[in-house]
Amino acid sequence: MPRPHGFRYAQQGDASVTITHHGRPATTLRGARAQKFLAEVTAGDEQLVMARWTGAYKFGNERAARNHPRNRG
Repeated sequence: MPRPHGFRYAQQGDASVTITHHGRPATTLRGARAQKFLAEVTAGDEQLVMARWTGAYKFGNERAARNHPRNRG
């Protein structure tokens, strides 16, 4: 599985965090969720954490789903 890339985050004050992907806003976290995100991003792989928080990560079954008869077009 390819590693996620292109994510950045910016903290606005103490109350909110904006996550962007390739310069486009992906999500804004506020309050307790923003604090939890900041704790998690400093402790682990930043790109992977941001991909997970925005929902932009792969589950690993995309190739199998593409080959399913229902999805062949």
